[in-house]
Amino acid sequence: MKLFRRRPVLPARSRPPLAAEERILAWSAVGDPAGTEHVVVATNHGLWLPSAVERLGWHEIHKAAWSGRELRITPAEVLAERDGYTVLVDGPEVSFLLLEPGELPDQVRTRVTRSVAYTTHHPLPGGAVRVVGRRVGGRDGLSWAVRYDSGTPAESPEIVEATGELVGAARSAADPAD
Repeated sequence: MKLFRRRPVLPARSRPPLAAEERILAWSAVGDPAGTEHVVVATNHGLWLPSAVERLGWHEIHKAAWSGRELRITPAEVLAERDGYTVLVDGPEVSFLLLEPGELPDQVRTRVTRSVAYTTHHPLPGGAVRVVGRRVGGRDGLSWAVRYDSGTPAESPEIVEATGELVGAARSAADPAD
């Protein structure tokens, strides 16, 4: 009987190019019909997806879902940069069948959730917007972004002005010292 189960070490050929202070928290091999060896790797800085040349930071993940077998990730994509905040939309969802998930799904959930420091949803004329302040590893303060509900006229001058006011109020509420 083994008292301590050690997870196998990530093979060197599967190891992503980590930054100096980046460390691996969890990983899992991914089921691939072609039989090619791929892994998903969670680090303290973000998530390395199979065949990725750079990591997806925890603050760059809009949604993460775990079905018990499959990990689904919806990354954020930048639609526009505005004064003091970014307008984001959902990127294409990617999913991975994890062969031995171990702690990977829990690490993803914990890290994505921990990156969100502030979130509110506000009605707007013709739609609504979510204002989010997220922690970004290695950076002080919060990164501010908005995500409009489907159908919201996001480019309307009235909506842009209202959104700027909402982000300003959120910044003040999150850090009254600003």
